[in-house]
Amino acid sequence: MKGTYLGEFEELVLLTVGALYPEAYGVAVMDEIKNETGRSVNISAVHSAMRRLDEKGFVRSEMGGATNERGGRRKRYFELTAFGKKALDDAQSLRMKLYNRIPDISLGTS
Repeated sequence: MKGTYLGEFEELVLLTVGALYPEAYGVAVMDEIKNETGRSVNISAVHSAMRRLDEKGFVRSEMGGATNERGGRRKRYFELTAFGKKALDDAQSLRMKLYNRIPDISLGTS
């Protein structure tokens, strides 16, 4: 298992994998990221991130059945592991801890 650092894009992919369960595969993750964030991402970037997340133990995957619409090719479905959920929980906790330390001041320009 590789290091457990979770980059911003990896975190976004990991969140999306969890949200799409049990239908999280490359194209679905890419489309959901675009729909939710307006951010256009490359399918290769999604696949690379999911491979890294798998190596880190944050997700696991299995092959689905072959379909005619994919020319007989099978989809690789991903799901969040308990370790991946903990990584997301830790990231959210850290963000909230830092966010809550921002002073309650007016950030106006006047």
